[in-house]
Amino acid sequence: QVQVVESGGGLVQAGGSLRLSCAASGRIFSINRMGWYRQAPGKQRELVAAVTSGGNTNYANSVKGRFTISRDNAKNTVYLQMNSLNAEDTAVYYCNAAIKSQPGGWTVDYWGQGTQVTVSS
Repeated sequence: QVQVVESGGGLVQAGGSLRLSCAASGRIFSINRMGWYRQAPGKQRELVAAVTSGGNTNYANSVKGRFTISRDNAKNTVYLQMNSLNAEDTAVYYCNAAIKSQPGGWTVDYWGQGTQVTVSS
């Protein structure tokens, strides 16, 4: 079994910073892509940032220059450093990991339970 657990959400004032963490554990052979998505009330879930096992990253245009995704492959952990937060960043943030549990096996997308980020203006 595989678990993906986020931490680090909370309430912050506009202009402030938060750092999210996400750790994958359990039966893991390899992890390809890890990423962060968010869903605001009444809106669809959207990609915020993602990073491959090789370190290639991509970001939503709305967070470029403010958010930084990083990854510790040895710890199966991905981070999201969020700076210059504004009210539009308020959402539930979800971690996603594309995990293969055995050699030659399928790659499966796993999701965390989500962590709330609230930015007060």
